[in-house]
Amino acid sequence: MAGVINKVKSTNDIELKDRLVAINRTTKVTKGGRTFTFAAMVVVGNEDGIIGWGLGKAGEVTTAIAKGVEAAKKNLIKVPVYKGTIPHEQIARYGGAEVFLKPAVTGTGVKAGGAMRAVLESVGITDVLAKSKGSSNPHNLVKATIAALTELRDPITVAQNRGVSLEKVFNG
Repeated sequence: MAGVINKVKSTNDIELKDRLVAINRTTKVTKGGRTFTFAAMVVVGNEDGIIGWGLGKAGEVTTAIAKGVEAAKKNLIKVPVYKGTIPHEQIARYGGAEVFLKPAVTGTGVKAGGAMRAVLESVGITDVLAKSKGSSNPHNLVKATIAALTELRDPITVAQNRGVSLEKVFNG
């Protein structure tokens, strides 16, 4: 069950909000002078369990952001959000970045920094404790956070797979 990815097929009926995570400026020096290009890391989500990320590269910042939003809309996933938090603890790695997500009580808020906060707020999680270990590279942090969210399992499907009641899943 761990290999199941909840891809979202159509994006036409979903109202997505985009958030800019990071902008990187690169310079190429040529005979005619310097050429600047920009790479924009963007996260889109409907704040109700659907999230996607994209990377756009262009000669202008606005064009790079637009390309990032279009790329993010192409790889959306569905994340189980249970009472404003995540169903269980999760650890994930991507490159040098490692993230740890832990469910929190209502009223705690999103205790996460930088790139992780953008991802968690875009997906609609309102209460979570998160820790970033290792690299603070925003590209790898976004990918590690989405990998952790992808591996989350919904309590209802866990109860159905085990053949027990939902109450037994929570209380043991």
